[in-house]
Amino acid sequence: MVDPSKLIIEKSATPKKKYDDKTKLVFGKDFTDHMLEIEWDQQKGWAAPKITKYHDLVISPAASSLHYALQCFEGMKAYKDQKGQIRLFRPMENMKRLNRSAKRLRLPTFDEEALLNCVKEYVKFDKEWIPEGRGYSLYLRPTIISTQNTLGVGAPSTALLFVISSPVGPYYPTGFKPVRLLADDANVRAWVGGTGNYKLGANYAGGIQPQAEAAAKGFSQILWLLGDRVTEVGTMNLFVLWKRKSDGKTELITPPLTDGTILPGVTRDSIIQLARQWGEFEVSEQNFNIQDMLEASKEGRLLEAFGAGTAAVVSPIDSITWKGNEIKVPIEADLGSGKLAKRILEEVYAIQYGEKPSPWSVVV
Repeated sequence: MVDPSKLIIEKSATPKKKYDDKTKLVFGKDFTDHMLEIEWDQQKGWAAPKITKYHDLVISPAASSLHYALQCFEGMKAYKDQKGQIRLFRPMENMKRLNRSAKRLRLPTFDEEALLNCVKEYVKFDKEWIPEGRGYSLYLRPTIISTQNTLGVGAPSTALLFVISSPVGPYYPTGFKPVRLLADDANVRAWVGGTGNYKLGANYAGGIQPQAEAAAKGFSQILWLLGDRVTEVGTMNLFVLWKRKSDGKTELITPPLTDGTILPGVTRDSIIQLARQWGEFEVSEQNFNIQDMLEASKEGRLLEAFGAGTAAVVSPIDSITWKGNEIKVPIEADLGSGKLAKRILEEVYAIQYGEKPSPWSVVV
């Protein structure tokens, strides 16, 4: 098992030049001085974890991660609160999801609390890289790859778990702005019984070309459809707030985690829990179709729509184009979003930065 008591720390002798202006940080461009590495061997198990200088990996060109996509990852963030304390947001959920993804690919699994303890030590070691202020954070990318150096398709006998980190700024550096979506039923992000409910690199590669085509038409993201059924938006979970046709009640709805097509996002779960605690409207995890959204828009029942994920927390939507139809989503001009999306953003920020007490915010 991963043993944090055996953690080896090797400080870099050549520290990098840190960012000069945090407002100019670009997501995933700058990386901290160090990384966390843990090697795994089928016979020996997990080696001693090591914090070492950020460096390029040396693996065989036959490594099965390069040929058969035997790799999975997580996205999480470290924050500094007003007292200078380092905080993580629901980090155990990321450990659990990484373990589930690894198991799906027959990559090695690990003790979740032990790995989290290693991650905490790593974050503390590179804490000077965490930018301060609301909207700023250190993005963490835990990853597991197969290093098996044979071309046979099968469970790997060697692997590497590593964590790298990148200082990032607000997802919306120019303001909280809504996005236009293109509903796509020709390309499929995930399918029933597939791997869409795991965080695998292979899930993202197929969306790059359709996304580029949508961008060329002036759209920010794709709304992924499975037939006519709504699934996810870009790389985020989708939420819709509307007046239900059956009884006129206000409902926040998101697709369910029942058939393997939806990623169980940490932000998704947080929004569901918060909304249910508020108790001001119905909260449902149910399938719905793009026709339902079009009909709700025409009848004035569509109130809000937004994506949810680690990077942006929420990403408001102001229109969806589907087969020549434009589904308009109401936006509060002074907020740049709907009221609920803005409220969720503020609530989650308050927890992440320690402004509001919550067990979700873990002090490192």
